[in-house]
Order: sequence, then structure tokens, then C-alpha cells
Amino acid sequence: MGGPGEPPEGTPEGAPSGAEDEYRSVVFDESFVRAARLQEYSARERMTDHTPAVRRRPALRRGLPRQALVLFLLIALAFVTAVYMGVRSPYRAPLAQRPAAPLRTTVIPLAPQGKVPGAADPAQLYAHSPAKRYLAGAEGIALPAHRAGAHFSDSQVVAALSYAREYLVASSLDPAVLLAGRYDGVRSLLDADQLKQFDRSVGHPAADGRHALTGWLVHFAPDRARLADPQVRAQGALQVREADAAALEVSADVTFVYALRQAGSAAHAPASLFTVRRELQFRFDRDDLRRHQVQLVSSTVQAGPLSCAEDATAHFDPVLAGQTAKAGGPAGTNPYAQGGATPVCGTLSPAAQPQV
Repeated sequence: MGGPGEPPEGTPEGAPSGAEDEYRSVVFDESFVRAARLQEYSARERMTDHTPAVRRRPALRRGLPRQALVLFLLIALAFVTAVYMGVRSPYRAPLAQRPAAPLRTTVIPLAPQGKVPGAADPAQLYAHSPAKRYLAGAEGIALPAHRAGAHFSDSQVVAALSYAREYLVASSLDPAVLLAGRYDGVRSLLDADQLKQFDRSVGHPAADGRHALTGWLVHFAPDRARLADPQVRAQGALQVREADAAALEVSADVTFVYALRQAGSAAHAPASLFTVRRELQFRFDRDDLRRHQVQLVSSTVQAGPLSCAEDATAHFDPVLAGQTAKAGGPAGTNPYAQGGATPVCGTLSPAAQPQV
């Protein structure tokens, strides 16, 4: 018999039930029931062996969420990539910088044949000499077209050329170096490994192939000569190449021409020309380029007019207008003696002198 208000045969199929609507919020679906940790035994199971009404179900093993799995794979891939790049890095480790080698110097005095020509006007001397088309000062030092190499960038190549040119200007054109004997500007450009050798060359110059001050710079005996024209003429060029993966090599071949007068002479006293050809080899590693400094590898200097009898390692004592070279030459050389350089002296060609 149905309840109050219900048909005797119960609620028709498909018709909504009031009780069902009342408990709809607490009815659990099948997936929720299967996931429950406690499960009620059936009536048959409860009748045997006084089995408890419920039993604990083993926890369901759920797989990792898809997002967590993807994240794990990405982390593993990044780790493997980092290990591979550390073992097979495409970038080379920085090469160790080797200490700067000592400078090798060769200074060759050029003795004139007969009297040295002179004129009161330095411009006249230049106009009638091989230096007539030379430019004034640093403008005569040409830089080559530069480009990046296999191991050095274009900016590093430019820096090496600029530093070499700066050294040539400081050591060949600065009046403080030429006559006053103030070498701080030159010294500040040198690699720290060469400072001890330079200081010894200043304090104790020697013709030993290592400590000729005139191999480092141009300096005239101040009690012998002065500049008749502050505009020194120059002509020459620089070349650059990669010596190896760790260094650039710059070679310089520049000729400087100075108009000189006797120290203490009048302004209208005759002047003469003095020529210095400097062939220098520079080396630049990455530390030098970063610190704005140079390594001098070798220096070959030809200078005249000079007397072969005079020592040209500490300064140049030029043969001036109207003078002739002193007789004599280098002292005898003992080939059995170790540690010394063989003295060398040449002859200044008349074609190298002004035709006045």
C-alpha cells in the first residue's frame, strides 16, 4: 500500500519523486563510491565468522598529473643538455697568457762621408732631400685596412694598431723624450713584464742586444743638439697579423727625419737633417689590449749621421751641419766572449743627405 497521497501502485515511472528531490544533494555517483576507503560487507559476508560490517579498501594508485609529468621531462632534458654542453662546449676556454719576452735591440749608426750639408732654413733642407714628401708627425704613420681574424675581433685589431702607433708617437715625436729625457709616457705604455728591462736600459744602457735605450726610443744628447723645427717628418706603415690564437703581431717600419741645430746656437745657425729608421715588432695578447699596453719584441734602428766611434746606446750624438764624423770605429770584437752583441756600424749614403 502506498503512502499518503501516493497512488496504490507507487509513483509512476519517469515521474519525479519528492523524496528523490529531497536527497538528491547527498546521493553519490559510482566513481565516488568506488573511491571510498571504507566498504560495507554484504549481508552474506556479515553472517559468516562475525565479520565486521565494513572493511578498509586499499588506496587507489593514481598516476602523476599530466602537467607534472611534462614538467619533470623538461627538467630532465635541461639537466642532460647542461651536462652535454659542459663536456662538449663549442666555446674555447681562454688561452693562458704567456709573460712578455725581453726586447731584442739592434742599433746601427750610419757615418757620413765628408761634411754634413746644412742650411739656415729647415724647409730648404726638407725640400732637397728624400723626405720632401714626408708628412708632419703622426700623419706620416699609415694604418692598414683592418679586419677581424679567426681569433680576434675587428675592434681588437684596431686597438692593437692604435696602441702601436701611439707608442711610436710617444717614443719618436715627443719633445720631452727627444731632448728632456722624460720617459714616463713611454714607460706607461709598456707591458709590466718589460718594465724592469726598460728601467735598466735607462739607468745602465749597454750594447748587449737587450739594454740599448735607443732601441726603445729616440733621444738626443741635450748638450749637443736641439730641434731646429718642431715638426718632425715621418713616413712609414704598420702591418698586423694573428701570430697565434692568443696574440696579435704588429710590425712597424717608419722613418723619422729631424731638423737639428747645435745646442745653444743662434736661431739663424745652419741646421742639418738627422734620419732614424725604426723597425719594430709588437705583440699584443688579450691582457695587453684590455690594459692599453704593448709588448716590444724586437727593435732594429738605423740612425745618422753619427760617428761609429761614439756609443749610440744611451743617446744619439749627431754629426751636425758642417761637421765630419770622428775617425775610428767600434772596439775590436772577441768572438769567444759570451753575452755581448757584435758592434755594427754602417755608412750613410750621400743620396740620403740634402742636396743643397
